[in-house]
Amino acid sequence: MNLLHYLLLFAGGAFLMNAVPHLVSGVLGRPFQSPFAKPRGVGLSSSTVNVLWGFANLVVAYLLLVRAGSLHLDDGLDALAVGLGALALALFAARHFGNFHGGNTPEQQ
Repeated sequence: MNLLHYLLLFAGGAFLMNAVPHLVSGVLGRPFQSPFAKPRGVGLSSSTVNVLWGFANLVVAYLLLVRAGSLHLDDGLDALAVGLGALALALFAARHFGNFHGGNTPEQQ
């Protein structure tokens, strides 16, 4: 396959991973940062907004992985591209949201 195929899968993995904290926070009834908060990405959004944002991320992930990227999980390179996209987003989110929730400095808790 070509580079675009793997970039679509990488992005799909990132959107799939981004859905997780928003959906989990929303379903648990907890506020969480979102692009719709003020200040953007720093302030908290309601649990309802987070469920909607998480679901939107799932839809985009589906479109990127299945429709545009034609994901084949039995293909190791496809799975690697998705996994790397998910890992990249997870590491970014851990550092970014760790600033707000104490995850970057747990020894000070």
